[in-house]
Amino acid sequence: MTWSSPPWLRLILRRLLHGAALVLVVSALTFLLADLAPGGFVSQMRLDPRMTAETAATLKARYGLDRSLAERYGVWLGSALRGDLGYSFLHHQPVAPLVLPRARNTLLLTALATALTWLLALPLGAWSAYRPGGWVDRLGLAGTSVLQAAPPLLLGLGGLLLAVRTGMLPAGGMTSPGFDGLSTGGRLWDLGRHLVLPTLALTLAGLPVLLRHTRSAVFEVLASPALNTARAAGIGGGRLLVRHALPAAANPLISLFGFSIATLLSGSLVIEVILSWPGLGPLMLEAVTARDLHVVTGVVVLSCVFLVLGNLAADLLLYAADPRLRGPALGGPTAGPVATGEGVP
Repeated sequence: MTWSSPPWLRLILRRLLHGAALVLVVSALTFLLADLAPGGFVSQMRLDPRMTAETAATLKARYGLDRSLAERYGVWLGSALRGDLGYSFLHHQPVAPLVLPRARNTLLLTALATALTWLLALPLGAWSAYRPGGWVDRLGLAGTSVLQAAPPLLLGLGGLLLAVRTGMLPAGGMTSPGFDGLSTGGRLWDLGRHLVLPTLALTLAGLPVLLRHTRSAVFEVLASPALNTARAAGIGGGRLLVRHALPAAANPLISLFGFSIATLLSGSLVIEVILSWPGLGPLMLEAVTARDLHVVTGVVVLSCVFLVLGNLAADLLLYAADPRLRGPALGGPTAGPVATGEGVP
């Protein structure tokens, strides 16, 4: 990679290098904290009176638990670079085939909730900023205040209570019994019904922050001289918001995209446990309870990778939306006096 490469390619490379360093640090901290925590997988098995000291020593040697922390982490890191995330003591199988299907389910839930959250927050926040003090604005501020005070745990329990009391939606899981025997349309319908409650709960958890930030960004743009000039020219209503206000407020909203993914991903782990969605959340809880170190590390690393990729997508969107971040090769500012600051007081 040379400096003559396109600027966007250099941006991707820098972000990926930073992301790789972050994943490395997170994995090392996970190993360290797990080692500092009291107990362990074999220690819990020692509670069984049938477990002898010799058997426990044999298990520790088999799983490499008798080695030092640095040696165990080095072995795991070398395996992870080859795509092997270690071995699950609890499930007696490699971690990667165990974690990857769960990661796909979590990614599906988070992607749907992210799309729905933005589809709701953008128009509601923009209209609240356009009509401050109106009924939409007052209702939005009151609703977001209530939702912001409610943790994801409470939202998940509310969805579970709704499913149990009404019977209109499944109370948990990802599919119904007999799912494999359904037609393609029947499978999509069944999957969609199971997605409603966790997606709705996760959307309500992430909506307040995004709605308030959208309102604030658009409100600030609407007070700018450029938008006042547009109003004086007779532009108003939806045209003013869609064609002028939202594009001008795009930068802070795009920067918020990566943060929203992190918020929804962390909230999904809690909601998945409550609504029995077969994602990373229930697997993580089970692994932490059983001190299954490699599964815990695999889940944490995959979650970190999702956050890195989400922030990379936000950086690329911001790079495409803001000409000031692009070089002359992509039509950005030239190296003239304005770009370099020469002659500018």
